[in-house]
Amino acid sequence: FNYLPIGGIILAFKRYSAGKGIWGSRWVGLRWVIQFFENPYAFRLISNTLILGFESFLITFPAPILLALLFNELKNERFKRIAQSVSYIPHFISTIVIVGMLKNFTAQTGWVNSLITALGGESIIFFTRSEWFRPLYITSGLWQGIGWGTIIYLAALSGISPELYEAGELDGASRFQKIRYITLPEIMPVIITLFILSIPSLINVDTEKILLMYSPSTYSTADVIGTYTYREGIENANYSYSTAINLATSLVSFALLFVTNWTSKKLSDNSLW
Repeated sequence: FNYLPIGGIILAFKRYSAGKGIWGSRWVGLRWVIQFFENPYAFRLISNTLILGFESFLITFPAPILLALLFNELKNERFKRIAQSVSYIPHFISTIVIVGMLKNFTAQTGWVNSLITALGGESIIFFTRSEWFRPLYITSGLWQGIGWGTIIYLAALSGISPELYEAGELDGASRFQKIRYITLPEIMPVIITLFILSIPSLINVDTEKILLMYSPSTYSTADVIGTYTYREGIENANYSYSTAINLATSLVSFALLFVTNWTSKKLSDNSLW
């Protein structure tokens, strides 16, 4: 189910014909890749993908680290457990339910617009405004994933020797100094590993979620490579063209992962391989 279908990438270099099959279809080389870059919407698709991926990464990657550090500083164990449970429950809610909740919250009669009008503002139809797509996408992703991401960091924090903190206290270190000079250096290998693994997300944004959220009125900021590939491959049945775009995207993701891993290996002792 995972490896045999990889042979299907041969479609990216052929003009697929259902009658002739994959192997009988004519070879066209890199025609589909060239056609994509000649597409007048190619720049918009690439820029939207990179901007959405970078902004999402910039906010959602450090957030679990900060939350884990806050949880680690809590002294009340009962409150700490409750706060942890509340924070990672959204992870178990499906994407389609998250988007449905988001649409209800931001509807004209939803609590967000009710609050805006109560404060003297005008209601906003968020899902038809292109400038609001990225904030909605990123904040909902942050809410859904921040708690689950803290689990790994809390596990790393639990492995830090208490003797290090005791030595810091003897040296007169404040709480923030202990975080800076003890906690962060001790969990840095975990941070770097997750950083490397998160790099492909700059290209591979959540296409399923975008498909549920976007509309033609928000294409200027919401239409990304993944949604364009879906429309061409599933809706228009351009299998060879969509396969070529997907293959090119996967190669770029792998290149980013490889370069990040190589850079990490050069600058520190932490790397995936």
